[in-house]
Amino acid sequence: MEENSQLKDISDNRKIVEMLRNNDEESFDAVYRYYFQKLFAFACQYLSRDEAEEVVQETMVWLWENRDKLIAELNLKTLLFTIVKNKSLNKISHQKVKQKVHQEIVEKFDEQFSSPDFYLETELFELYQEALKKVPEEFRKTYEMHRNGNLTHKEIAEKLNVSPQLVNYHIGQVLKILRAELKDYLPIMVALGIIKL
Repeated sequence: MEENSQLKDISDNRKIVEMLRNNDEESFDAVYRYYFQKLFAFACQYLSRDEAEEVVQETMVWLWENRDKLIAELNLKTLLFTIVKNKSLNKISHQKVKQKVHQEIVEKFDEQFSSPDFYLETELFELYQEALKKVPEEFRKTYEMHRNGNLTHKEIAEKLNVSPQLVNYHIGQVLKILRAELKDYLPIMVALGIIKL
């Protein structure tokens, strides 16, 4: 009976997020028990068992450390799976392998990962876009080449015919502005991959 009660609580996203924000350790334990094996099985498709366990542990630590930043409208399940997905991809060092794995994830979990609820595009992504508008155009161009084009500072410098130091400065200034503008949402945006710090 107790287990069914926990499952009911877990399915009430707003309530569980509210309880986590209020430092309720029992709610965190319930989330941990409910999601750990699911997240572990997901990560094991792309990582070794040890690495998968490490990624899930890191994700749960992140959840507890950032509980006060959680947003009730953001589905906890999709948040946790996104963090595990991003952390798993970061552990795969070879770029071609990473692209292949990323494509597999997209194909297998397309519906889940592309749902509007998943990224709260109407809110978080909009806030991000609004913050970017406050960045000088020259800086923004450099930042977007780095973020969207996955180019290194050196590659960007060569394309723009400027020094790598200037590229580094531009990106640093953009991140400084984004940190200030989005400070209340930053941990979640970074975890979801909306912003790369």
